[in-house]
Amino acid sequence: MFNPSYIGTRNDILPLIPDDVSRVLDIGCSTGALGEQIKQRNNNVEVIGLEFDEQMANVAKNKLDKVIVGDIENINWADSLPLNYFDCIIFADILEHLKNPWEILKSSVNFLNDGGAVIASVPNIRHYTTIVNLLFKGYWPYRERGIHDRTHLRFFALRNIRELFQYANLNIERIERNYRIIEKPHRLNRFSKCFAFYPFKELFTFQYLIVAKKLKSNNL
Repeated sequence: MFNPSYIGTRNDILPLIPDDVSRVLDIGCSTGALGEQIKQRNNNVEVIGLEFDEQMANVAKNKLDKVIVGDIENINWADSLPLNYFDCIIFADILEHLKNPWEILKSSVNFLNDGGAVIASVPNIRHYTTIVNLLFKGYWPYRERGIHDRTHLRFFALRNIRELFQYANLNIERIERNYRIIEKPHRLNRFSKCFAFYPFKELFTFQYLIVAKKLKSNNL
């Protein structure tokens, strides 16, 4: 019914979420799998999800405290969410699907409390498979999932990600990487960290995991 790549648990993101959070906003919460993981770790955490797909949102409503259904780029955030409220806002593979991720990320900061964190996962368009396909095949490898998901509207290498968060007045405090040799899940990917050194490190990074903090200058 749903694309499997959009609904799975996120064991890579969960450890990045501070243990002491009490209010989390999961933007693009899908079926609520990550929010459910957060609540299983600490049931006292309030998790609010925002999801464009109504069918996914209906599933998520059974797992999260509240789910708002709508297009993040068209809704008025302040009508549905309190300012300076959340300890953590999550963009798990969402920013690349937006028309204007720069303004959305910047707007989200208004809903973080002092010292709040934004956690994001972003595909790396600099992965060697992009280069190989363009240079040797003259082809953009549209796929149903992953870096070249045909629904992606924006593309980011690490420098672009840094600029994106700088524009939103967020200070990046931690960068983690998911490595892959083969873009789709494959047994060869267990060896991908063998290439986690310069100059191959960025070429085998499938996805960046970002932890950024709200700067005090953002306080309203």
